[in-house]
Amino acid sequence: MTHESFPAPTDRPAPLFGTLLTAMVTVFHEDRSVDLEATAALAVQLVDDGCDGLVVCGTTGEYSTMTDKENLSVFRAVKDAVGGRVPLLAGTGSNDTEHSRYLCLEAEKIGMDGLLVVTPYYNKPTQAGVEAHFRSLADSVDTPIMMYDIPGRSGIPIEPETMISLASHPNLVAVKDAKADFVAASRVMAETDLVFYSGDDGLTLPWMAIGAAGLVGVTTHVDTARYRRMIDAVLASDLETARRLNAELLPLVRATMTRVPGAVAAKTILQWQDRLPNAVVRLPHVAPTHTELEQIRADLSTSVIADSLTN
Repeated sequence: MTHESFPAPTDRPAPLFGTLLTAMVTVFHEDRSVDLEATAALAVQLVDDGCDGLVVCGTTGEYSTMTDKENLSVFRAVKDAVGGRVPLLAGTGSNDTEHSRYLCLEAEKIGMDGLLVVTPYYNKPTQAGVEAHFRSLADSVDTPIMMYDIPGRSGIPIEPETMISLASHPNLVAVKDAKADFVAASRVMAETDLVFYSGDDGLTLPWMAIGAAGLVGVTTHVDTARYRRMIDAVLASDLETARRLNAELLPLVRATMTRVPGAVAAKTILQWQDRLPNAVVRLPHVAPTHTELEQIRADLSTSVIADSLTN
């Protein structure tokens, strides 16, 4: 078999939504109102540092504690700041199909490039219900949808058979997978054109090894450039470099994703890096305890971003 049978990485079409997406935090004022200016400024930073896509008002963006009006205002602010530079996905998921439809349609009017729709949570519908939910939303819009499979939060998975069936819909184009069933995902990738993204920051390298396009991450807030280099190394088939960068990123993943909720940790670290005016979150999230802060500090104390922690 000749090398001509395998297209070089640079010859492959770029994924619709990019390869390094940050599920970005929403910045609040001290009174917990939305700080649109600071949120837009963060979006610019992330793109400047190497993100080629952003998710706006996802889980890390605390969308579930924001009003529809607030979510839509953040969509507009980020669109105004970086729209046209990178694809922007709006978090429009809900466990109420009609509510999600409203958000999808409003995001489409604003001109968002994609929609991130999570599995309907809490209700625990059957797989037939899950499929009907996604199909109904996809029928309502022209904007492409990334399905978000995260059974740890939603209570149910999107089973491989359901995903394979959903792939026949032209508007259902991608999956953010936080389930990490590599065998099931490999089957779906082999049998469909769905583009997979790692939904687990620490598993990005193995995800890409089996065919994922990249990452939708949270730790990517705090060292975007290093994640950019790791993903580029994988795409260039430079496994040695990718492994080294992955090892360097692991303490950051531990600090951001294992001590407190990702939104809380990301805001805390960004404030330490003097990149956010505060680390305010909305209830039921709360600020880290003294012990949790010490754990996060310890994780980062000898990490590759230790010198960036000015606060």
